Amino acid sequence: MDGNGRWAKKRMMPRAFGHKRGVETVREITRAARDLGLEALTLYAFSSENWKRPADEIADLMGLLRTFIRNDLEEFVANNVRLQIIGDYQVLAPDIVEMIEGAMARTAHNTGTTVAIALNYGSQQEIARAAAKAAAKGEITAEAIEAELDTASLPPLDLLIRTSGEVRLSNFLLWQAAYAEMWFTDVLWPDFTASHLRDALSQFSARERRFGGR
Repeated sequence: MDGNGRWAKKRMMPRAFGHKRGVETVREITRAARDLGLEALTLYAFSSENWKRPADEIADLMGLLRTFIRNDLEEFVANNVRLQIIGDYQVLAPDIVEMIEGAMARTAHNTGTTVAIALNYGSQQEIARAAAKAAAKGEITAEAIEAELDTASLPPLDLLIRTSGEVRLSNFLLWQAAYAEMWFTDVLWPDFTASHLRDALSQFSARERRFGGR
């Protein structure tokens, strides 16, 4: 979900304004994913590298996270959406950790779309953790590592979307993206709509996936 800062800058507003609008887009796309019947939607909200940002921006992002959980949990419950977190979220502020774990517990038995939010997430770190866990249990194989990834309970990644014109993965789902289709757009995240999502899915459905075969 890239482009919040640039979206705000174009409007001569602070970055926090762009992040706030970005949360509205999260709501729209989450609802669209549910309506489209997607099995899972994973959103890269805060990377392990984002700690390098200014303290006031980090505080704004954490405040928005608190607000999102507080305001949107009942909608998740009412619409059978399951919340999952990937990444080392336990290092966040204690009140945020408590809110996250409470929200995951309340939605744990929901059977509709799973919304996975990546918080303090970095794919290289995830792979290293998974390999260490696999080694502790026995032989290190691709299957053993995959079973220890943060996404082990999620379906295989089919489509990876990146907004804002950047054409790189930025340490996101590197293992999971091995055979995923990718869709890049110049649209900044706050301007990304359900129509853009449907367009991405339409193009995805027209692709031939061979997974290394012919």
